Amino acid sequence: MPTPQGTSERRSGDRYLLHFEPHLPCAYETVWPALTTPEGLRRWLADADVLERHLGGAVTLHWLDEDETVSGRVTAWDVERVAEYTVDENDRIRFYLEPLGTDSTLVRFTDDRHGSDSDCARGLAVWHDRFERLEAVLTATAPGPGRSAAPPH
Repeated sequence: MPTPQGTSERRSGDRYLLHFEPHLPCAYETVWPALTTPEGLRRWLADADVLERHLGGAVTLHWLDEDETVSGRVTAWDVERVAEYTVDENDRIRFYLEPLGTDSTLVRFTDDRHGSDSDCARGLAVWHDRFERLEAVLTATAPGPGRSAAPPH
């Protein structure tokens, strides 16, 4: 299933908010570890040099597609539902999982950050590519119907 295009919303000052809602053909039990474990993140998004998997925990991510490392805190954590990382003081990425039946998951994603209009446009393109990579990783490692196997390693 192709990754839908994201949308953007200009906030006050130099802030903007990116929205994506990829519908992944995998059970949320498979999607959750891909978003919240060092092993899962490494397969599609970032090397998690530090990832303390609880509210207030430290997080340090080195993006796979950029030569940039960001650090911060886990600012929302509801197991198998919500993971939010606030990095570089006040830039926030949030994954909200919504199971759709037993074999697919809707990820409501937001990236709330600062930057120019060109940063916003670039962010839309970068996250679109990242979600395509996530779907490719999950569908390559998931079993047949139900797709609720152990998380990717």
